Amino acid sequence: MKRFLLFNAASLIFASVATSLMAADRPVEGPLRSFVGEARMEMQQVFRDERFPNIVVTLDGTVLATWGNKSVRARRSEDGGATWGPEITVAQPGFQGGGTTVDETTGDILAFVEDHHPPSPLTVFRSSDDGRTWQPEKVTIHADSNGNTPSMHMNEHGITLRHGLHKGRLLRPTRYYGKKNDRSEWPNHYTNAIYSDDRGRTWRTSDPFPENGTGEATVAELSDGRLYYNSRVHWQERPKNTRRRSAISDDGGQTWKDWRVVDVLPDGHQHRSYGCMGGLARLPVAGQDVLIFSNIDTPNAKRERGTVWVSMDGGMTWPVKRLVYEGASAYSSLTAGRPGTPSEGWIYLHFEGGPEGGSQVARFNLSWLIAGEPTGDGTIPAQLRP
Repeated sequence: MKRFLLFNAASLIFASVATSLMAADRPVEGPLRSFVGEARMEMQQVFRDERFPNIVVTLDGTVLATWGNKSVRARRSEDGGATWGPEITVAQPGFQGGGTTVDETTGDILAFVEDHHPPSPLTVFRSSDDGRTWQPEKVTIHADSNGNTPSMHMNEHGITLRHGLHKGRLLRPTRYYGKKNDRSEWPNHYTNAIYSDDRGRTWRTSDPFPENGTGEATVAELSDGRLYYNSRVHWQERPKNTRRRSAISDDGGQTWKDWRVVDVLPDGHQHRSYGCMGGLARLPVAGQDVLIFSNIDTPNAKRERGTVWVSMDGGMTWPVKRLVYEGASAYSSLTAGRPGTPSEGWIYLHFEGGPEGGSQVARFNLSWLIAGEPTGDGTIPAQLRP
C-alpha cells in the first residue's frame, strides 16, 4: 500500500528531470510522465536467424539489441528504435551467454560470450564506443560458496547499482548448470548472480538462490536499493513448476531471501515440465518501482502469445498484462529508455518469433501496457488508468 501512495501525488508523477539520479554526468532516472500519454506501440524484425535475444539502452541512449547462438551479433538504434543500423559482429563464432551489461559509471558495455551451450568456456567482450566495436578481455570470476563457477546462459541483462553502500557495482544474474544440461542434473541446477566492484574485471558470485532447479533469471534494483530477483524454473518436480520464482537481496546481491512463488506470472507454456526465459526491467523513474516483466502466456503446448506484465509496487503485485504478439514467441528481454535521449519514454521488448520469424523488437509506452487486461492481482492507481 505504501508504494501505491507514491502515485497519489501528481507532483511525483510529473516531477522534473531535476530530481533525476545522475551517472557519468547524465540523468539515469527521471519523471514518469515520459512513459505515459497517448498509447504507443510499434514492432519490427531486427534479426532473421538463430536464437537468444537481449536488449539494453546505453548511456548515450542508443538501443542495443544482441542476438545469436552461432555468432553473437549486435544492432544499434540511435533514434529510439525507429530505425536500426547494420549488424555488428561481437564474436564469431560465439554463443550469447545471457545479457549485456551497461556500466553507468564509465559508459562501457560488457557482453558475455560462451564457446557453446554451457557449461562452456567464457569470454567477456567490452565496448568503449557505445557498442560500435568490441574487444575480448581477461576477467576473473570467483566460484560461489559451494565451490561452483556459474554460467551466463541465458539470463537477462545486468545492471549498475544506483543506491546505497554498493552504488556503482555491476551485477548480473547467472546460473549453475551442474555437470550438464540434462534432466538428471536439473535437481542440482540453481541460479545466482555475479557482481563486480572494479568495472567488470573481477567478479564474485553470490550465494545460490534459495531454491534448486531454477535457471535463467532476471534482476532489477528497486528505488530503496534492494534487489528484486525473478527466475525461471528448470525442474519439473518443483511445486507450481510453471510459475515464476522471486527473492530479494538487501546486501547488494550477495545473498537472497524471502523466496516465493509468483502465482500470477506464468513461466512458459503451462503444458511443459519447465519454463521459459523472461525479461525484466524497472522503469527509470526516481523514487518509484514500476517493473515490467515479459514471457509467453499460453495454456497449450506451443511457445506463443508474447505478453508483458506491469507491477507498480516493486514486484509485490502484477495488476495488468497485455498481449504483444499472438503467434510464435519464445525467449525475451526487456529494457527501458533513458531520460534526455531519443529512447526516453519507450519500453523495449526483444523476443524470438513474430510475424516473420527471427527476432522482433517491440517498443511501447506504459499507457499502452496499462490499457491491457486486468489480472486481479492488485490495482493500477486511478490517475494512470486509461
